[in-house]
Amino acid sequence: MANALETKLSNAKDVARKFLVEEITEQRVGDYLGFVVEGENVATHKFKCVDKAYVGWNWAVTLAIVDSASEVTVSEILLLPGEGAILASSWIPWEQRVEPGDIGVGDVLPTALDDTRLVPGYTGVDDLFEEKLTPEGWEVGLGRFRVLSVLGKDQTAMRWYDGERGPRAPIAEAVTDKCVTCGFYVAISGSLGRSFGVCTNKFAADDGKVVSIDHGCGGHSEIVVDMHSIPTGGMVFDDNNLDTSEVLDEEVVEGEVAEIDEDDDDDDTEVEDLDLSADVIDESELEESEDKN
Repeated sequence: MANALETKLSNAKDVARKFLVEEITEQRVGDYLGFVVEGENVATHKFKCVDKAYVGWNWAVTLAIVDSASEVTVSEILLLPGEGAILASSWIPWEQRVEPGDIGVGDVLPTALDDTRLVPGYTGVDDLFEEKLTPEGWEVGLGRFRVLSVLGKDQTAMRWYDGERGPRAPIAEAVTDKCVTCGFYVAISGSLGRSFGVCTNKFAADDGKVVSIDHGCGGHSEIVVDMHSIPTGGMVFDDNNLDTSEVLDEEVVEGEVAEIDEDDDDDDTEVEDLDLSADVIDESELEESEDKN
């Protein structure tokens, strides 16, 4: 009986195409691709999708039948990816897609209970004895349910050290003075304080941020500028064309007065000195010229 039902379903490809064309239109249905048995009394016929927006995708028409005397009916029509189909990337849980710095104003990011960066506040006692910098660095976990684990500290130190406020930052490589000798550097407590502190120079780009001890910038407290004046030369005279002979003051005054008088004489022209003969017209000559005309 089962073979008979499968045979009837496999021979119903024309029925499947009819349902598909009615639902999708003829222009989007391509060649027949085959037949797959999905389960008891259920099978799927596949057709190529010729829609340019879905290259590599196939139409799947699932048919069902109750018994050999029943008519074949359609259960569903799907568009499924085939060979060469363009697919979206694999699903990544949201907690794995969050990147550093993604938390903004109003955002909430719950921390998983099994986060390896944290340990319960009453555990990790063995690690406390490794923090011999200051007693304040002993994280006994009082008042906190969880504290930073050893793994969390290592990950934090590596992230800070390799970041923009570590020794390999361009601003740090451009200077020779490092934060560890700067008066604006304030160390933090705990084991991380051995390698990191906080910058307090309000003029520095890293003010209020964690920096490594071998970080640096141009705002180091011990940078001293030598405020010296630039030397200038004395007054220079070109004495090649100067008359260096001694002249009395009276001679200088008389010479200047004489030059002024000469200039005035050149400007004053007497009327009698002008040649006006060319401008005088003889009336008798004028009358003779009129009679001739």
